[in-house]
Order: sequence, then structure tokens, then C-alpha cells
Amino acid sequence: MSGGPTRPAGLTIPSAHWLTAWLERALQTCNRVIMVAAAVALLGAALVLTESVVVRYFLKETTDWQDETCVMLLVGATFLSAAHVQSLRGHIGIEAVVGLLPPPVEHARELFVDIASLAFCSFFAWKSWTLAYDAWVDGTVTASTFAPPLCIPYATMAAGMTLLSVQIFAQLAASLTRKPTE
Repeated sequence: MSGGPTRPAGLTIPSAHWLTAWLERALQTCNRVIMVAAAVALLGAALVLTESVVVRYFLKETTDWQDETCVMLLVGATFLSAAHVQSLRGHIGIEAVVGLLPPPVEHARELFVDIASLAFCSFFAWKSWTLAYDAWVDGTVTASTFAPPLCIPYATMAAGMTLLSVQIFAQLAASLTRKPTE
């Protein structure tokens, strides 16, 4: 007898591949929805800025809400779409170096970059959530006469960095559970 636990013939221990596959599918679905919302936000920002220019030029009226609305729409679109960009590996990648490195070194570089990115983005997400919470509790608003609450852009920033961290984690997990021949 070998001393270790035995398994009946044909019984396999499930790997973590199903979890990473599920997480990747969930992130793809979430990213698709967010990309549509980000596109709408960008279109909305363009329309609001156009309206602002028309109102200022032709009606000679002040437009204080338009600028802040556009900033909030753009902050939301930028941070919330970051996970989708990462899913395409569009953030961090030095293409000139990639072609020069042998595959094992390239894999190690990719792991190092993913681990460092995950650490940074996770910290950024945590600090963003504390910033959003403080703005919510304190009722902090912008200094303009429009005075929208600052918890709105802070929360979108925090949600975007959280999604980015989850995306990097999923890519790191997939990279670590991938078979060497893949």
C-alpha cells in the first residue's frame, strides 16, 4: 500500500480550469454591457459639450453643469472600460521586447507584470472605495454652482478599478492553470 489516499478508477480531481473559464465568461459579459454603457456615455458627453458650445455662443448663457457632467461621464467611461481593455491585453505590453524574449522568459515577464498590476490596481481600488465612501458620508460636492456629489465619479473609479483587478486576477489564474503546451 502506498500510504497516500487512493481514488477509484476513472475518478478525476477537478482542476481550477472550470473556475477560471466561468470567471472569464462572466467578465466578458460584464465587459460587453459596460462597453455599451461607455459608448453611450461618450456620445452623451459629446452631445452635452456640443449643447454647451451652442448655448454659450448663441444664447450667451453660462454653462456650468455641462463641463462637470462631461467630466463625470468621461471618468466613468474611462475607468469602467479599463477591464475590457485589459482583457485584450491593451494596457501593459512592450511589443518590442516581446519578440526578443524566448517563450519561458516571456511567460515569466507576463506573470511578473500581471502580479505587479494586480497589486497596484487592487490597492488603487481599495483606496478609491474609501474615497467614495468618505465622499458619500461627508456629502462632499464639487465647488461649482451645479455641485454634483463627488461620490459619483469616485464610485465609478472604484468600480472600474475593482473590475480591472478582477480581470487581471482572472488572466493571472488562467496563466497559472494553463498547461505548459498551450
